[in-house]
Parts: sequence; C-alpha cells; structure tokens
Amino acid sequence: MTVIGFSFTKMLIEKKNPVKGKVSINNNVGIKNLEETKLNINTNRKALKLDFEFSSTYEPNIAKILLTGEVIYLIDKDKAADVVKNWKKNKKIEKDMMTQILNNVLAKCNVQALILSKDMNLPPPIPLPKVGGEKK
Repeated sequence: MTVIGFSFTKMLIEKKNPVKGKVSINNNVGIKNLEETKLNINTNRKALKLDFEFSSTYEPNIAKILLTGEVIYLIDKDKAADVVKNWKKNKKIEKDMMTQILNNVLAKCNVQALILSKDMNLPPPIPLPKVGGEKK
C-alpha cells in the first residue's frame, strides 16, 4: 500500500487586506472524496483516487490559500472494496492509510503554500527554522 500519484487540480491564493499586527494562520487538510480508479498495469492491486483540500487561512481577514488535488493510492484488491464501502458508508479511512496519505499531501502542499505565500508577500504558513540567541 503506497502513494503512487499526486497532482494539484486547483491553486488559489487571495490577499484581501495588508498584513499588519498579529496574524493568526490556520492550516487544514481533508479528504473530500474516495473512489476506485483504473490503472493500466497487470497486478493483484487496485488503485484508489482520493480528492483532497488543503487551506491556509490568515486571520483577521487577511488572506487565504486553497489547494485541491488528487492522490492515487495503490492497495490490495481484496482490501480496496472494503475501503471504498467504508468511505461511502461513513466517510472514514483506516488510520494507517489516512496517516500515509495525509503526510504525503501535507509534504507537497506545505511546500506549495510556502512558495505562494512568498509570491504574495505573506508570512509563511508553516513555522520556519530560526537561529536563536541567548535569552537574558
């Protein structure tokens, strides 16, 4: 079981007001849809396509970054039907699979959101490493 494909379908960044004062940045990621998809390979595995949405909201009413896309996840044939059925029934994905998918999505979306925030002169949506001095 592994992620074999990733693509963005939408990149939206909107700056509503200038950055001033204290800025609060809230990041969120979620799976919006899951379905089986076809792959042209002969294997005992099936592919699942998961649609995701990642957002960074800059408050108070400063800006928003919205990224959507697709992840292709390869899974055993006999397990694929259960995953799709469970998604359709209660919109849940087992923890191990969800962890692997969301980590992959976050790795790519955080980098893209960082690039977009730089282009729009916004603070980075994720904390960047800093060199610290001694505190007195």
